[in-house]
Amino acid sequence: MSNKYYAPGESRADRVRGLFAAIAGRYDLINDLQSFGLHRYWKRRLVRLTQPQAGQRALDLCCGTGDVAFALTRQGLETVGLDFSEPMLEVARRRAATSAPKPAAPNFIQGDAQQVPFPDASFDVVTISYGLRNLADWEQGLREMRRVARPGGRLVVLDFGKPSNALWRSLYFAYLQYCVPWLGWLLCGDRDTHGYILESLRHYAAQDGVARKMRELGLEQVRVVNLMGGMMSLNFGVRPA
Repeated sequence: MSNKYYAPGESRADRVRGLFAAIAGRYDLINDLQSFGLHRYWKRRLVRLTQPQAGQRALDLCCGTGDVAFALTRQGLETVGLDFSEPMLEVARRRAATSAPKPAAPNFIQGDAQQVPFPDASFDVVTISYGLRNLADWEQGLREMRRVARPGGRLVVLDFGKPSNALWRSLYFAYLQYCVPWLGWLLCGDRDTHGYILESLRHYAAQDGVARKMRELGLEQVRVVNLMGGMMSLNFGVRPA
């Protein structure tokens, strides 16, 4: 399988940047369509896993159009949303300007999730949704999440998963291969924009690999929450106090 938006190595970031520039205007709509609206529920599960406490600081990496950042802010957390795609951030900032109460609006900044522009131990909560899989080096992304988390800080990753059941996995991959790209064609004029999901997932360690890396990094309370039989997954870990 070949996809123009996927490339390993140094050119990965430029390809992914081009992808999100192409889909930013329709990103939220396509998420609703391809997940039948379930992505909203999965993101609520992520927020509950963070054990949000009003007044704490949160960092949402690869924040996209801001769904998780807004949700964390509504829980009373002082939230920063970071993304390297300026077109996606433009959508997030428009949402903040038009729909979020000003005191509760996240601070959206452009940056690299592999080189987070914050000091060590800056945040009580660090999240990433549908972004770790897109990094040129997802393990470096996890290391950065751990670095900027305070002792006792909660790290949560939400992303596409790889079901352990072979039949369920084959049905799921067939949906990603044959159905989801049509949404890219209908709404963005390009099948590759959403054919990219399966291509990137094939090269991604998914929930079990992320859990192993979390343990290697010394995180505690590491666990995997499988959603829809592992089609989606949440990885959770805590930086030692």
